Amino acid sequence: MRKTKPKRRRILPDPVFGDQKVTKFVNHLMYDGKKSIAFDIFYTALENVKTKLPNEQKSPLEVWKQALDNITPLVEVKSRRIGGATFQVPTEVRPERKESVSMKNMIAFSRKRAGKSMSEKLSAEIVDAFNNQGGAFKRKEDMHRMAEANRAFAHFRF
Repeated sequence: MRKTKPKRRRILPDPVFGDQKVTKFVNHLMYDGKKSIAFDIFYTALENVKTKLPNEQKSPLEVWKQALDNITPLVEVKSRRIGGATFQVPTEVRPERKESVSMKNMIAFSRKRAGKSMSEKLSAEIVDAFNNQGGAFKRKEDMHRMAEANRAFAHFRF
C-alpha cells in the first residue's frame, strides 16, 4: 500500500487471565490454526512453572512477564549497504518489535530444548529466562554484544 497504513487489528484478551499479551504469545506458539491446543500448552506450562518455583511470591503469569522482559532486546543490528560495503548498523528496536522478537525467541529456543512435551520445554525456558539464563537470554546478550561491537557504524543509521 502506497499511501495509507493498514489498520491495526485488535487482539482479544485470553479467556483465563484476560491479558492481550498472552493471546499474542499463543498466536506465535500456534501451529496450523490450532489455537485451543496452543492455549492448553501455555496454561500447562504456567502450571509447571508454579511447581518449579514453589517459594516464589509472584504468580506464574508475573514470572512469565518478567522472563519476557529479561529476554527483550533493546538494540539490534541491521545490514546496510553503503558504497559497495555492507555494514552491520546498530539500531534501536521498536516497542512492538521488541515484544514480538522476545516471544519468538522464547518459543524457538523452547522448541529446540530436549524434553517430552512442548509445555514442559516451554516451562523450562520460562524458568531459565526468569533466572537470566537459557538460550533466549543468550540470544539477547549476543544481539547486544554485536550492536556494541559495531557501534562505530551507528552514524549510518537510517
